[in-house]
Amino acid sequence: MERSLSDNILSLIGNAPDSILLAVAERVRSRRLERNWTQKLLASKAGMPPATYRRFESKGEVSLRGLLMIAFALGMENNFADLFTKRSYENIDELMAAEKTKERKRGGRNE
Repeated sequence: MERSLSDNILSLIGNAPDSILLAVAERVRSRRLERNWTQKLLASKAGMPPATYRRFESKGEVSLRGLLMIAFALGMENNFADLFTKRSYENIDELMAAEKTKERKRGGRNE
């Protein structure tokens, strides 16, 4: 089986996605414990089965919708507001270079 470019990139960053998922799960766990809530209570407030929530805390696995529901249950939904926002620039040269390139409406051809 031939490996694609994206497979090679993922192998370079190793387990970074997994460690990010686990770090997010650990921060959620900390917020839950600060409120003295059980896993079952937070799962109920988030509208998900307790087993789904337990899997999230232990393995970091949850759907994006599930993560949003957890954030709403904890009153932390505003933390998603800055996710994937437009780039900020370090200096005027970066800004000028970015203005020279037009904003794309769709991606280019991947051959």
